[in-house]
Amino acid sequence: MINNIKGEITYADAQYIVVECGGIGFKCFASLNTLKSIGKVGSKVNVFTYLSVKEDALDLYGFADMAEMEAFKMLITVSGVGPKAAIAVLSELSTDKLAIAIASADVKAITRANGIGKKTAERIVLELKDKMAGISLGDSSSSVASASSIVEESDAAEAVAALVALGFSQSDAAVAVGQMDKSLSADEMIRLGLKQLSRNL
Repeated sequence: MINNIKGEITYADAQYIVVECGGIGFKCFASLNTLKSIGKVGSKVNVFTYLSVKEDALDLYGFADMAEMEAFKMLITVSGVGPKAAIAVLSELSTDKLAIAIASADVKAITRANGIGKKTAERIVLELKDKMAGISLGDSSSSVASASSIVEESDAAEAVAALVALGFSQSDAAVAVGQMDKSLSADEMIRLGLKQLSRNL
């Protein structure tokens, strides 16, 4: 219905912005990632939008880019995830980090979002694992592919589990191990993973 709004930000807080276009101020709820990236009051912006229609409300959600809007639309297809919960997830994880978390089944990363419990995070991973690949992620696509390439009950999966036990996140461990030669033993993958992940700290 309303694909995007181009205008000037006349108000901004931690939950939404108001974009004035043609003399009308549109209130757009947005993730913290979008709010950080689009500028301050007085800035000219072009936000992509999604209109949520309920019996008692019409709420507009704004996004800095198409990838975040597509991720939002996928999130709200998951049972138990409404627009506010989807915004909470996208406030905690950027689109590429969310895709990596889903690809690597990093439930813990998703539960860091306000109001998202373990069962809901598990549903997000289960229902969106194949769908997130359709979002254009630019430079992060290879990381998502790496995280997705790990098969359960493999040496790679064993190495990821060991790295997580050592305190690294599931997402980071899966990306690091996913980029390694699958002919390596679990011990070799753990050793290389430790070296690589420790450099990133």
